[in-house]
Amino acid sequence: LESPYQVTTVCFNDTGEQVISGGIDNEIKIWDVRKQQQVMHRLRGHTDTITGVSLSPDGSYLLSNSVDNTLRIWDIRPYAPGERCVKIFQGHQHNFEKNLLRCSWSPDGSKISAGSADRHVYIWDTTSRRILYKLPGHNGSVNDVDFHPKEPVMLSASSDKTLYLGEIED
Repeated sequence: LESPYQVTTVCFNDTGEQVISGGIDNEIKIWDVRKQQQVMHRLRGHTDTITGVSLSPDGSYLLSNSVDNTLRIWDIRPYAPGERCVKIFQGHQHNFEKNLLRCSWSPDGSKISAGSADRHVYIWDTTSRRILYKLPGHNGSVNDVDFHPKEPVMLSASSDKTLYLGEIED
């Protein structure tokens, strides 16, 4: 699969028949693996490089992070009506380092998280869009985050060369 611009993040859909990519052209592309080179959908809305994509646990939604300082949730179901961007989240920050800050879903899909250049881990409620947690501790940009599959624990990785495990209320 060839993209006209540099690709910075990828993931599979839940069936493995599609590849989802984001890059420096500010656009998310959904590719059909069976019909190589075919872009099925282009998700537009971000205004800067996309640094992370993550598929929701049920496979219906995509979370994206961008240098434009927004996280977006997109409806990627096959027959989604009209506008596919269903929610926008803010609070975390990118900066001059232009690190590839990643994002993730909680196992039940009720929360999302993203790293931030302000050295915090941000966790939002997907329904209300409220920031539930702004976890401190790192001394550098938080580049990647993940929720434990069973326990109320966050994992974060930072430019400060540390990994943190932090407990959150479930």
